[in-house]
Amino acid sequence: MTDPIADFLTRIRNAQMAKHKVVEIPASNLKKNMTKILFEKGYILNYKFEDNDTQGIIKIALKYNSETKQPVIKKLQRVSTPGLRIYKNATELPRVLNGLGIAIISTSVGVLTDKEARSKNVGGEILCYVY
Repeated sequence: MTDPIADFLTRIRNAQMAKHKVVEIPASNLKKNMTKILFEKGYILNYKFEDNDTQGIIKIALKYNSETKQPVIKKLQRVSTPGLRIYKNATELPRVLNGLGIAIISTSVGVLTDKEARSKNVGGEILCYVY
């Protein structure tokens, strides 16, 4: 697999379009950190890390609007790719939908949202936009 982060986002996107309640994704430390951010910001209902002998699995319970049955996540967009890495410093970090969405950034102090990275004054690789 050349781009595991794009695979992570695509699995969530496809599961939401198929109206699944739970999606299973092969685990990595970066994907675990991204999952924690999605949970903290209210984009997913819950998550569980299952470690088996080799890689492990992330089980994500997807969140839908109770009235309209539409997914809470409207768009998952990959920004930095293996062929074109996008790095920004703290002053150049993007605001997604004027602060309504989040950008997930891989920094030297860990995986953060754009707001957390701005407050800590660190830049890094912009992994994806979520709104």
